[in-house]
Amino acid sequence: MNKLQEILNWVSNFVWGPVMLVFLVGTGVFLTIRLNFLPWRNLGSSLKRLFSKESRRTDNGEGDISPFSALMTALAATVGTGNIVGVATAMVMGGPGALVWMWISAAFGISTKYAECALALKYRSVNEKGEMCGGPMYTLKNAFKNKKLGMFLAMLFAIFTVIASFGIGNATQANSISSAVSSTFTIPQWVVGIILAVLTAIIILGGIKSISKVSSVLVPGMAVFYILAAVIVIIINHKNLPSGIANIFSMAFGGKAVAGGLVGTITASMMNSMRYGIARGVFSNEAGLGSAAISAASATSDHHVKQGYINMCGTFIDTIVVCTITGLAIASSGMLGSVNPSTGKLYEGADLTIAAFESALGKTGAVFVTVGVILFAFSTILGWEYTGEKSLEFILKKPLYCYIYRMVFSIFTFIGATVSLDLVWSFSDIANGLMAIPNLICLIVLSGVLAKDTKEFQKTLKAEKEMKKIKD
Repeated sequence: MNKLQEILNWVSNFVWGPVMLVFLVGTGVFLTIRLNFLPWRNLGSSLKRLFSKESRRTDNGEGDISPFSALMTALAATVGTGNIVGVATAMVMGGPGALVWMWISAAFGISTKYAECALALKYRSVNEKGEMCGGPMYTLKNAFKNKKLGMFLAMLFAIFTVIASFGIGNATQANSISSAVSSTFTIPQWVVGIILAVLTAIIILGGIKSISKVSSVLVPGMAVFYILAAVIVIIINHKNLPSGIANIFSMAFGGKAVAGGLVGTITASMMNSMRYGIARGVFSNEAGLGSAAISAASATSDHHVKQGYINMCGTFIDTIVVCTITGLAIASSGMLGSVNPSTGKLYEGADLTIAAFESALGKTGAVFVTVGVILFAFSTILGWEYTGEKSLEFILKKPLYCYIYRMVFSIFTFIGATVSLDLVWSFSDIANGLMAIPNLICLIVLSGVLAKDTKEFQKTLKAEKEMKKIKD
């Protein structure tokens, strides 16, 4: 078993290594240039459209849920423990400069997220129940001229996604919740597991409409709750903020030792900051993995480019907003590089974020982070269930199997909350990384088609702006 675990760890490190990260970010750079920087240029207006009344309507085109709900369902899967634990890990392993590289990867990830979501709507299908089905697997199947190659890549993506849904999208999230609740509130993990399994089953048995309703309330609510708590921490520790920000930028493009708190140092090179910043950024916002495109395809929209612009806001919210808030809270706390007295080792992961919050809020800070972990992880479970379900439906063709999947997924939530599943984590981590390969190939091959559509839609956006000026 140990030998198998070692092999899986090696494969996981290779899959998520420099080659994959270059492929992911490189595709984002390529798409940004190929699309004439239009995703960046339209980000402001897209954010405005996202929070307008129009995005909450379901009568503007075909689909199952509103554009806003589609994004919230996608964000439910991406805004997770990576925003709390992943940022802390990146700043420990890569130094505070890793935060800058998270921003850079997210900037190009915006173009990638736009591309995969816009194409998902363009090439989506309708199943026998009249529900929308889309995502990289349908794009590959319906858009590729070489049907055999398209179907082969589509099946690979769907299989990898189903595997990942049970690990990274379920078991590991449930384990994070049960561990956090058990340590903070001393509630047995099996009790937490039962509660999680029941709540998950109640919500997911209602399908995408039920999941989207919960996500539309849970995701904005938890984001505002966590951001407000983190901002309070930053305000209380504001005296340390200038030096913290200076360290972030100086260590992003150079290497030196940074002292934290009273003891301990973190040494990081530019390459180290780049590696961990990009890796944790991609892991957090999932740009390039293709998962968000599956829920995006369910949106009611009269044009695929319009929904692509709305869904790309998810990368901005996830990394540029939420991850940045976590990073600044840690940087201003002075706890980065400090030693945890209970372990004798450097603070890292969730412990570092908790220590940062406790530096300003005392024991209440630990409660804030624990609640954040619970909400973020639970939303990830819901979002990933839909992602995995639609991928399974693509493989087996019948919606009937989705009901079986929902029950098994709920049971797995209990298992994940109560048992340490290192092998499951490793398998799903590998599958999660491998999802990107067929998806990125798809984006590169279809970039010309998308560039043409994006350029054409720009005329519509200009016409809308002109009409608004006349009305005003």
